[in-house]
Amino acid sequence: MPPKPKSSARARVLAQWRGVDLTSLETGRAVRARQAADVIPSLLKDLKLDSRRAEAEVGKVWNELIDPNVTAHAQPAGVRNGTLFVVVDNSVWLSEIVRYRRKEILERLQNSFGKSVIQKISFRVG
Repeated sequence: MPPKPKSSARARVLAQWRGVDLTSLETGRAVRARQAADVIPSLLKDLKLDSRRAEAEVGKVWNELIDPNVTAHAQPAGVRNGTLFVVVDNSVWLSEIVRYRRKEILERLQNSFGKSVIQKISFRVG
């Protein structure tokens, strides 16, 4: 247990009069609140919300960035640890995308969102 801080004469008299020592509670209340503008940037960084927001944006702009022939058969399912998971409706289109269009799709997404958000793409039939 940490040592109890020395209390002032006023605090000792109040504690004796109340019959209970509330010094720690009063000290906790005395700590001033910080402004939201000071707290939010560090909170966003700790929760990694900037990267999560970018991941959510991938699904929104997928249809605008990628060829309509591909988007008709493939849709993003999510991003996890820098990998974009894409669901393709059949194996023929999976083969087409993986063989001929994977690099183009990856480059377009990396140009839009950055290489840290999307490092690779995983296609699955679903």
